[in-house]
Amino acid sequence: MSIVFDKSLETGNELIDSQHRELIARVNKLTEECAVGKEKNVAVQTLDFLMDYTVIHFADEEKLQAEHNYPLLDQHKEQHAAFVKAVDELREMLEEEEGPSEAFVEAVKKNVVDWLVIHIQGWDKKVAEFVCAK
Repeated sequence: MSIVFDKSLETGNELIDSQHRELIARVNKLTEECAVGKEKNVAVQTLDFLMDYTVIHFADEEKLQAEHNYPLLDQHKEQHAAFVKAVDELREMLEEEEGPSEAFVEAVKKNVVDWLVIHIQGWDKKVAEFVCAK
């Protein structure tokens, strides 16, 4: 369930791409630690570790967009807020369980892994194209 940073995820913006590499490394760590039967506290710590970096990355992306007067900044912020909400819900789900369950692992795949790939390939590439065109 891990993500490989390849050409399909490159935006062409050095800052964004380097942060995406780190974000993907943290997501991959999360998927390793959130396998069914793993310890709950390790999964919670890894989820928190992901969120710590996500907050930094989203702030940097939004700052870049604001500096370049990106017209879809508000919609992009909404995408980021939806991700943060989904991760918060995953944390709540994990708190209610003994440890990662099959439902939790599937939710991580959908709400973190799949979301991130789709977001980078769509939303973030559009930002990079806009910034590079200026």
